[in-house]
Amino acid sequence: MALTGRTALLAALGSLPVGILAPSWTGLLAVNAPLSLAILCDYALAAPVRTLQFTRSGDTTVRLGDGAEVQLTVTNPSRRRLRAHLRDAWPPSSWLTGTEHAASRHTLDIPAGERRRVTTLLRPTRRGDRRAERVTIRSYGPLGLAARQGNHHVPWTVRVLPPFTSRKHLPSRLARLRELDGRTSVLTRGEGTEFDSLRAYVPGDDTRSIDWRATARQSAVAVRTWRPERDRHILLVLDTGRTSAGRVGDVPRLDAAMDAALLLTALATRAGDRVDLLAHDRRTRAQVRGPAAGEVLSAMVTAMAPLEPELVETDVRRLSATALASAPRRSLIVLLTSLDAAPVEEGLLPALPRLTQRHTVLVAAVADPHIEEMAGARGTVDAVYEAAAAAQAQAQRRRTAEQLQRHGVVVVDATPDNLAPALADAYLALKAAGRL
Repeated sequence: MALTGRTALLAALGSLPVGILAPSWTGLLAVNAPLSLAILCDYALAAPVRTLQFTRSGDTTVRLGDGAEVQLTVTNPSRRRLRAHLRDAWPPSSWLTGTEHAASRHTLDIPAGERRRVTTLLRPTRRGDRRAERVTIRSYGPLGLAARQGNHHVPWTVRVLPPFTSRKHLPSRLARLRELDGRTSVLTRGEGTEFDSLRAYVPGDDTRSIDWRATARQSAVAVRTWRPERDRHILLVLDTGRTSAGRVGDVPRLDAAMDAALLLTALATRAGDRVDLLAHDRRTRAQVRGPAAGEVLSAMVTAMAPLEPELVETDVRRLSATALASAPRRSLIVLLTSLDAAPVEEGLLPALPRLTQRHTVLVAAVADPHIEEMAGARGTVDAVYEAAAAAQAQAQRRRTAEQLQRHGVVVVDATPDNLAPALADAYLALKAAGRL
């Protein structure tokens, strides 16, 4: 039996010593029989909590930063009216700081044999799966002097998806893609392009595009127009090892890499290319292969949601072997990793020849904007030392990037806010040059 604050108030009004209530409610029975009888009757009239029935419904997925609603239906099968306080417990990261109390607690008043529904509003602060922990309910008697309390496990999972904040850059990149695709007057030519149509020669056109057979059949000079090839294969490789755990700004490097990967996925699928995903450190953490064209982005988001950085060194040899097995024919392999000198020189560089022999390789890395701020600092002795350290770090990243470029790798090194559009631009540049 749980005694309420109202019981203590009545005891005080009945001139009971406060110390009598402290040891246990049994001391109260021996001192004040009328109040004790009222408490016992109140407890007996409280609706039982063990027989209550619970069902859940509502959202199962939500983007990070958005709200999710989960409904909890409580059925009172007993013959007594249920007057109760309910707490729907979830992990702390399911709410913004300081909002858990208001969001998880509800007041119930359910007549016998009826049901009521309460809604818990979640606003998760981290990616991944958020699972309901337990429902705690306290049933009060009509007088509110005593209560029954119990716990119930009502399972439910809400998967928190990456926010995909870089989708704001998609319209401008799609406009550039339409130019490459020959839907405007801008047409390109490259070794990796497909024949599109014939049109009249315009001064300034590449003479290599003239179709002499078509010209012989008509009075005007005809030139071929070209469009980038479709149905190219792109393999996105997320390095989930130790270096991906480093926080740049307010988010881990892995989250910035995911955002860039999602923008590239949305752009490439609109271009008619096939996109697969591989997340790897010492073993494969997630993989998406061959989804239908309309389901690629949702499959990617779902696979990325539970990924967390692993505090282990990435096995680059195994990663490259898995990537080669996932890309049996010529592909664009986009490796989202770090440009730290040691991991690149000891792990990535020895594995590059196997990758570049068959595929086009693009390495995308998250740069720390604080380093750029430090590099421009002046005015104090400490600021000068910080600027020197930042300049040294930047020079080392440039040397590492140059090493990769000498092996034929395209390198994109940008801050978290700029990584996604920079990666999309690099993809469009490769497509325009016919290197896919």
